Amino acid sequence: MTVQNKVLVVEDEQVIRTALKRLLERHDYLVEEAASVKEAQEQHNMDDFDVVISDLRLPGAPGTDLIKATKTPVLIMTSYSSLRSAIDSMKMGAVDYISKPFEHEEMIETVARIVKESAHRKAEADKHKPAPPPEPPVPGMIGSCPQMMELFRRIRKVAQTSSTVLINGESGTGKELVARAIHQLSDRHEAEMISVNCAAIPENLIESELFGHEKGAFTGATVTRTGLVEAAHGSTLFLDEIGELPLEAQARLLRVLQENEIRKVGSVQSKKVDVRLVAATHRDLKQLVIDGDFREDLYYRINVMTLVIPPLNERGNDILELADAILERTCKRLKSPMLKFSSEATQAIASYPWPGNVRELENAIERAVVLAESEEIGAELLAIDTSLKPQLRPINERSSAGSSLPQDESAEELSLEDYFQRFVLEHQDQMNETQLARKLGISRKCLWERRQRFGLPRKKKQA
Repeated sequence: MTVQNKVLVVEDEQVIRTALKRLLERHDYLVEEAASVKEAQEQHNMDDFDVVISDLRLPGAPGTDLIKATKTPVLIMTSYSSLRSAIDSMKMGAVDYISKPFEHEEMIETVARIVKESAHRKAEADKHKPAPPPEPPVPGMIGSCPQMMELFRRIRKVAQTSSTVLINGESGTGKELVARAIHQLSDRHEAEMISVNCAAIPENLIESELFGHEKGAFTGATVTRTGLVEAAHGSTLFLDEIGELPLEAQARLLRVLQENEIRKVGSVQSKKVDVRLVAATHRDLKQLVIDGDFREDLYYRINVMTLVIPPLNERGNDILELADAILERTCKRLKSPMLKFSSEATQAIASYPWPGNVRELENAIERAVVLAESEEIGAELLAIDTSLKPQLRPINERSSAGSSLPQDESAEELSLEDYFQRFVLEHQDQMNETQLARKLGISRKCLWERRQRFGLPRKKKQA
């Protein structure tokens, strides 16, 4: 379908105005009329037209006043006796002039040429327009690499729905930040998001923590407790490391997603809840399903929309942008003078692979801010030289746990990685995760993260 060009005719003589309107309409132009400059400005948005044809002499104000009033090309009509004025109007910015009485063919050819030249100028101008700035990042997140811009776009899109979201990403990439961004951009943002790290809760307490319990449901249950799922009613529930949920808790969570209701431990009554679930993991849930450690029906329930966070070493210049932002934030939090990175530190940050992702970057910068003795942070303060392996202090300096190392090999001669792997492999048959973590002097979550890093799967329970 051909788009019709629009023309505004400004002429005080009714006969000429009507004749010109009919002529242009016969050549497929859409034509509007005005009898004066004032009427043209008050009754029409002149920037909506492709050409304005105006008589030079009009009641009130001359036609040349329209030149400054619009970006649309203005064609001036004038009589032979006013040729000098027509030339002056060209100097004022009129695109062309035409003498009255005019030939019909001359008028149509002139208008057609003006429309064509104007369209060409617009096309050329569009070519040289700077590209629109990238879409702004989501709340609380920094990044401008293509992977992050795509992630931001998906976050904004999925936030407008109530769909369950699964966030995949390596440890330390900022999965909780993505969850918070989804919550902040959703219509649930006025309520507080409830965050749960499934790997940090002891296995025997997970169901009670998530779903609550009735008084007397088990030893130690002296009062009725509201679970975190119920606390998230009307809001967003973020389950970090959902792959660590025991199978019993997975079955209860599936009921929440299917029936929108919960039942407290020890209760026979269910309660309706309105919860939007956002889950996160750095594990392969499909493989967990194959291994029998994750329910297949729950997997398909939570895998409605998947967001993947790229590791820090794949984000290009985002690393330096993040480092600057983290440095500024850390200096403010620690009430330190504002510091800056030396060129060597900047190079080290850009070239280091950051296996711990953003969390490792934050820790390195905080350590550097604490140790800095001048306004410039040197590369040595970041302590990211991977050629140096940390050595473990003797076990009796770390905790009261007894040493199980062979007599011919002291603790000082083992790296942290060696010691951890030996201890876990030797004791996991006799201890559960909570006991192992306590003996190692670390949290259960830290124990789990190190298992993932060193490829030490948890010992399966015997049926």
